[in-house]
Amino acid sequence: MTRTSIILTLCIFAVTLSAQNPEAFPDKLPEHKPSWPLSAAMERFYDQWNGKGFEANELFSTFKYTPVTGLDYRNHDGTITRRDPSKVLKIDGTYYVWYTKRDSETSAVGPEQCSDTKPSADWDLCEIWYATSRDGFHWEEQGVAVKRPPAPTPGHRSVSTPDVLQWKGKYYLYYQGFVEAPYKSGGDFCPVMASVADSPDGPWKPADTIVVENGKPGQWDENAIHDPYPLIYKGKIYLYYKSRIQDRLHPARIEQSQGLAIAEHPFGPFEKHPLNPVLNSGHETGLFPWQGGIASMTSLNGPEVNTIQFALDGVNFEIASITEMMPIAPGPCVPDAFADNGDGRGITWGLCHMDVKNPGLKKHCMLARFDCDLSRDIHDRSFKRQATRYPAEVFFMHNLDQAMRNRVKKRSQDESNTTIHP
Repeated sequence: MTRTSIILTLCIFAVTLSAQNPEAFPDKLPEHKPSWPLSAAMERFYDQWNGKGFEANELFSTFKYTPVTGLDYRNHDGTITRRDPSKVLKIDGTYYVWYTKRDSETSAVGPEQCSDTKPSADWDLCEIWYATSRDGFHWEEQGVAVKRPPAPTPGHRSVSTPDVLQWKGKYYLYYQGFVEAPYKSGGDFCPVMASVADSPDGPWKPADTIVVENGKPGQWDENAIHDPYPLIYKGKIYLYYKSRIQDRLHPARIEQSQGLAIAEHPFGPFEKHPLNPVLNSGHETGLFPWQGGIASMTSLNGPEVNTIQFALDGVNFEIASITEMMPIAPGPCVPDAFADNGDGRGITWGLCHMDVKNPGLKKHCMLARFDCDLSRDIHDRSFKRQATRYPAEVFFMHNLDQAMRNRVKKRSQDESNTTIHP
């Protein structure tokens, strides 16, 4: 081997070695995971995020919001609330949504002052109403779908938080049935009830029986079975629901989590999954078929808030993306919610609720529309921009109340009065 060939071989070896273990990470992102040592963050980038930024992640989206028209709130005096919309269904060219509605003489007054006409909470003294729309922006209220049943049937105090199932030519509504005012006994106990109809316009015939029972004493869902949300998956009804793990020693460890109950008939019997809870976060349920599995919008409460998650088996969810400003109590329009074809296409819009406080602090909720790109069929870059910036007033809405200001001032004063010895 000549001297020249030896030098050339060494140069090629050096360039190859440099490419395998460069002095610094290259400015052009490698398409595949590099073989050289990586930080934990870059290991995750390739292992968990598949080496792609958020713009290439079909399960990433920001959210945009629009007020809906056609629904009156009595000048937002707090006596009318609409909240917790169901999935939106499109039936014969018309969109349908069901929701919790309260129309009472006062706004919520709390458990100590409530009565048969004054609600304890925003979801007290409610019934299930429904509305229709041709475009998803303007809605026309059609009336009551499910009234409160007579006592002692669960729901005689309030029925709320509905969701809808279409199964073998019939429609089923699932909802919470209260037997006493929320928080009256310090909790929010209400079993899951259901009604059936031949048409989305009713009439709705109640099952008059508890569909999903609370857990046994000491179990994670002993205290709450909320937000029932049905999908058809693997030929069965997958009913997701929210509960609360209450640990008196660690009350904030997991405030909300979600479970799954499975049945072969809409009225059950439902069998709770042995791996429950299947989600460790999420104040409300909002799921949809995605490819061969199930995706979840996981917002509010818990260590994995503001995430979109995915479970190929509908049970073992993993974080697919991290986002922000997610819809509260989402009721997405899910065209293939009941298709069960192993080819979930995702969602692009739906309804949610928003908290409203007028100057008199008469808190209530109103329905609004959200739009997104969590779809395999559209690719709208306007929903993939992650650098959201908010005006100053949005930040200042999350201010210190007077008690917090006093505590901070006292702590600062105590610290300034403390003598620090070297």
